[in-house]
Amino acid sequence: MMISKNVSLKPYNTFGLEVFAAQFVEVHSTSELNEIITNTDTKHIPKFILGGGSNILFTKDFDGLIIRNKIAGIEVVQEDDDFAWVKAGGGEVWHAFVLWTLAHNFAGLENLSLIPGSVGAAPIQNIGAYGVEIKYTFFELEAMNLSDGNIQKFTHAECHFGYRDSIFKREAKNKFAIVSVTFRLSKKPNLNTSYGAIEQELKAMNIQHAGIREISQAVINIRSSKLPDPAKIGNAGSFFKNPEVENSLYDNLKSQYPDLVGYKTPSGKMKLAAGWLIEQCGWKGKVSGHVGMHKQQALVLVNYGGATGAELIQHARTVQASVKEKFGIELEMEVNVL
Repeated sequence: MMISKNVSLKPYNTFGLEVFAAQFVEVHSTSELNEIITNTDTKHIPKFILGGGSNILFTKDFDGLIIRNKIAGIEVVQEDDDFAWVKAGGGEVWHAFVLWTLAHNFAGLENLSLIPGSVGAAPIQNIGAYGVEIKYTFFELEAMNLSDGNIQKFTHAECHFGYRDSIFKREAKNKFAIVSVTFRLSKKPNLNTSYGAIEQELKAMNIQHAGIREISQAVINIRSSKLPDPAKIGNAGSFFKNPEVENSLYDNLKSQYPDLVGYKTPSGKMKLAAGWLIEQCGWKGKVSGHVGMHKQQALVLVNYGGATGAELIQHARTVQASVKEKFGIELEMEVNVL
């Protein structure tokens, strides 16, 4: 294990931005991570834990130590007739982990197929898609405290999950490195096909009796058709959260814009499609210099090549201001800006 200096982070972020880290290291075990954190030479410099780099926008060079989490391993730690508790290393690639669960006939993550990133990043964001969120199958995680190297367990309740939110985006932000996550997965699938275009895609696939593998493939097909491949066009997937608004505002907007779609949340508020709001403001497919909102999904901020992080964040803020002016709604960024 060697700490490198002045390392380009272009290969490690899906926006493809050419920024540099003063120091960079990959860790493949908790012992390596502990060694880095407790090392007297690195103990007091700024640190940032990097997973798949798919949910971050670097706006400048990082004058500190980037620690890339490559801690691997997947194992069944407990099971009964109904469930299997599966523990995965924080550095495992998320989609590869989902495929592993499908191969072992464990249900619960099939709707989250093809989401970029790592297992360790999943609970930070409480990633979700097609009616499913991590919190539905999450059991516990282990995280290393970046101040002293000690391992701490977090239960479901202690993670304070919310919509694309958790304790690790608020009071525990940048204080821990998630080294493993344990999920409770079902041996008796409770399939969720009602959200989005899953049922329509299953029909197109000529699937009449879908299982977890078929649902996974349908999700992969949908995501591949709508979202740009970061290997070809720099992006971090959905850049903004879908906003939740009061019913009164929703009713007012619905009277002005009959095509407005909203879904009632458990809190009683209405969740709106941020992509629709952005599209109505004329940003979908519009290119400004090297950046723009994608032509097939207005929620995706794109680096068309040669953009800087400053250009991308400025475009995002311009889009925010436009939506605020037209609809009175403040869009919140889903991507971590550094």
